[in-house]
Amino acid sequence: MNIFKEKFGEIDGQPVTAFTIVNEQGMEVTSIDYGCIITKIIMQDRNGVFENVVLGFDSFQDYLERSPYFGAVVGRFAGRIKNATFNLDNQTYRLAKNNNGNHLHGGMKGFDKVFWKAETRESGDEASIEFSYFSKDGEEGYPGNLQMKVTYTFNNDNEFIISYEGVSDQRTVLNVTNHSYFNLSGNLKRDILDHVLTLKSGRFIELAEDLIPTGQILPGDNTPFDFQSGRKINDGVSSEHPQNILAGKGYDHPFLLAENNNQEIVLRDPESGRVLTIETDEPTVVLYTGTQLGDDFLIRGVQSRKYLGLCLETQGLPDSVHQPHFPSSILEKGELYKTVTKYAFTLA
Repeated sequence: MNIFKEKFGEIDGQPVTAFTIVNEQGMEVTSIDYGCIITKIIMQDRNGVFENVVLGFDSFQDYLERSPYFGAVVGRFAGRIKNATFNLDNQTYRLAKNNNGNHLHGGMKGFDKVFWKAETRESGDEASIEFSYFSKDGEEGYPGNLQMKVTYTFNNDNEFIISYEGVSDQRTVLNVTNHSYFNLSGNLKRDILDHVLTLKSGRFIELAEDLIPTGQILPGDNTPFDFQSGRKINDGVSSEHPQNILAGKGYDHPFLLAENNNQEIVLRDPESGRVLTIETDEPTVVLYTGTQLGDDFLIRGVQSRKYLGLCLETQGLPDSVHQPHFPSSILEKGELYKTVTKYAFTLA
């Protein structure tokens, strides 16, 4: 295992550092200390050709100007919070309205737009980058001084593990995820419509017109939301299901995951042979099929467009602060928030 460091850019005179971990199979993961952004994941296809399988930029300036959360850690609260307010212990907290009157992904300057202190570690068959950040009480409207740690670990088995930890000195809410856009075709040769997704989930959350959960949990059986036996992403794009249409002809939906997290999320690209298997202890994965990607910029020389990548955001449920029957995202004072998601890259 090797870790390489290089300057990726700078902001306000502060350098941005890129960290690349390379394993014995030649696979690479690159991330930066701004937003914990994953800029590249390089893996081979069934013919041995190494290519990038996530959306990102080679220029840091592009991330500042136009990135729709490419590869970033988002928080304090992933997803949307209705009306950008929530009540906790008889107090109302007002957050940034940065998405059609609602709050999205932690606000105007969430975890994706701050510097994280980075430390690297190498041990035998794995290497890690430990990112830490202190979020002050009141930052983006959230209560509590919060010490966050996000660890990226990559090993010789082509497994990439993200561990999230947080402790607050006040009762607060916390719901963190990574917003990587995957495209297993390699170097964006094709869109993701022919990718096949399998989810060990028979239920999903209904969304209102503003993409806020209605609170209703719907069965996916016999609909384009049933991924239990595997389904092409294109099924939802070509669907007339009201929920697919509402999401911009695709998906932007939370799926409830089973208690057993063994191989619960599997994404494969039949043409390249690449397979991504995700296991998590989170209760939900949000499937977002890039329906809001604009076509007014380039991604490493490729015209951005809808369906060029998809996100599989493992997290707590969006807007759980307003849905008492959803799993709680409240973090008690002094309690350790800890969750782990593993991404295994293989060939079929």
